Amino acid sequence: MILLTGGNGQLGTELRHLLDEKGLNYVSTDAQEMDITDEQATLAFIQELKPTVIYHCAAYTAVDKAEDEGKELDEKINVNGTENVAKAAKAVGAKFVYISTDYVFDGTKKEGVYKETDKPNPQNEYGRTKLLGEQAVKDLLDEYFIIRTSWVFGKYGHNFVYTMKRLAQTHPRLTVVDDQYGRPTWTRTLAEFMVYIIENNADYGIYHLSNDNSCSWYEFAKEILKETDVEVAPVTSAEYPQKAKRPQYSVLDLTKAKNTGFVIPTWEEALADMTASLEKEEN
Repeated sequence: MILLTGGNGQLGTELRHLLDEKGLNYVSTDAQEMDITDEQATLAFIQELKPTVIYHCAAYTAVDKAEDEGKELDEKINVNGTENVAKAAKAVGAKFVYISTDYVFDGTKKEGVYKETDKPNPQNEYGRTKLLGEQAVKDLLDEYFIIRTSWVFGKYGHNFVYTMKRLAQTHPRLTVVDDQYGRPTWTRTLAEFMVYIIENNADYGIYHLSNDNSCSWYEFAKEILKETDVEVAPVTSAEYPQKAKRPQYSVLDLTKAKNTGFVIPTWEEALADMTASLEKEEN
């Protein structure tokens, strides 16, 4: 039996569809079914279910709100919630998959890529709490996978692809930051990797997983809107201030993930596949 937390979120919804396709038996929860910030309720739920695998997708992801009005909730969900689910996983002996972020790094690396062994140094509240979640998993469990990902987009939920497409309908010109570099990640690719490492008994530990190739947000936006007449113009981060500081450079090293035998499409291929899938559904 598989347990999925955050089952109605962007990644959780993608993972549910994948598990359905594979005919795998799972229980999907969101805050209504299991409040992960309630330690006793979480333990009771998981002890009754007795899952062998827990995909922990539930998270507080409002990065800018986490700096002020959402700070307390960010801590409760990403730190305390993760700790509660990990404790319950230990109690039933379940394998644990935790989704983390490139925001655990400070983004000051000048060349190369961020390896799993590089020292984290988060620069915003979201990155800080996700790193504390990682630490809780490592402290409590032996059979765990921590997957750091970046720039997540997909068919379900709010993300950069939909934001750009929506703005393009009402604006002839869009400005997008061109001095932050990373790797976009399609939720489908991430969900497939999550299932792959369990099915193939990969070594436990930390993995970095995004789509291959890297880009700036500006380059990502240009590719998203290449079939439109909208002008996409580059700006600096200084011209587009946000509450939470973002890493200027957070390209993740994919070597360890590739060494499991998992084939990673480029972000351009992933975006094209997702776009084609959406168009197919519309027609």
